[in-house]
Amino acid sequence: MDFNNTEVAFRYKSTADLKRAQLLFAAIANPSLVKMGSAWMQRFLKWRLPVRGLIKNTVFAQFCGGETRVQCDALMDKLHAYGVQSILDYGVEGKERESDFNHACEVAVETCSFAKSRNTIPFTVFKPSAMGRIACYEAVQRGDVSPEVQREWEDVVKRYHLLAQAAVAAGVPVMIDAEESWIQGAVDDIALELMREYNVKKPVVYTTLQMYRHDRLPYLEELVQMAEQEGFYVGVKLVRGAYMEKERERAAARGYADPIQPSKAATDADYDKATQRVLEKLDRVWMCAGTHNEESVRAVANGMTQMGVAPDDERVFFSQLFGMSDHLSFNLAEAGYRVVKYLPYGPVEDVMPYLIRRAEENSSVEGQTGRELQLIRKELKRRSKQT
Repeated sequence: MDFNNTEVAFRYKSTADLKRAQLLFAAIANPSLVKMGSAWMQRFLKWRLPVRGLIKNTVFAQFCGGETRVQCDALMDKLHAYGVQSILDYGVEGKERESDFNHACEVAVETCSFAKSRNTIPFTVFKPSAMGRIACYEAVQRGDVSPEVQREWEDVVKRYHLLAQAAVAAGVPVMIDAEESWIQGAVDDIALELMREYNVKKPVVYTTLQMYRHDRLPYLEELVQMAEQEGFYVGVKLVRGAYMEKERERAAARGYADPIQPSKAATDADYDKATQRVLEKLDRVWMCAGTHNEESVRAVANGMTQMGVAPDDERVFFSQLFGMSDHLSFNLAEAGYRVVKYLPYGPVEDVMPYLIRRAEENSSVEGQTGRELQLIRKELKRRSKQT
């Protein structure tokens, strides 16, 4: 595979789309500008100033599929025409009321039904913090459960089961996103409960492991052993992680051991060990390799070849975020691998936390924005020579 093949990578984008992306990534390359711009955009929306159109036509258009599921349809069809499927995600988060959590659950259940009739959506996904209060997860993880928290927690667990049952009915697996370490233990417990109950013939529920945590590789081994001993299947999405600075600051402030790997090299090593371990255990563990790292993508592809796993084997997917790393997604699809784009949707105001994270991630991850810009400029240059 040639991940420098920009003609394949960007053929679904117009030249106008690429020029907009070029300007956006050039701006994101400045961390100070990202920090200041994110803060002001949130204020402008709160004050109801007329910036919604600007956001929708720039950062929202780059990283989101639309404001509704129906608005995502045309884009999903376009991606699928080039062999790339989509993971629809209702990108609303940061809510606190039970009515908000019930609504998020209802939307996620409806998304499962929506996915059933479309060959463009192989998974749905939800964020645990969209199903219950962070404080509730924290209390459960600490073991500090009052009768009120217990009742609240039972409602949270009930929402997870509703989503798993919707996934079974639709025949479309559901992914549980990862959260910060101080609530992830509670999420892990529910995910394991669901996998034991619903992953009987193959994975219907996928959990997410953030490999920038030094305890995730041993946890993967635990899941493998339990699956083999108890006879259920494990679905796992492997990612590097998204909360490193927050995790370290909290650990230092509260005086507990830092859960994060000592270096990026250690994270990369554990990520690649995890993907290879899954490839060895595909009889019980299925994987979605969520990565923007070319070396990790090659390692998985090479591992599949060495183990005689066909590129289109349903047990292995590759995943990248919409708006990023098209050079990986579309060149993998061109080579016959199963590829999905993580495609958030929702009202502009409600997906702002997600958009800010994407901007900050591109600003902070070494080489990410530079690589995007290099490839976009290369493709624009190629197209200009053809005209």
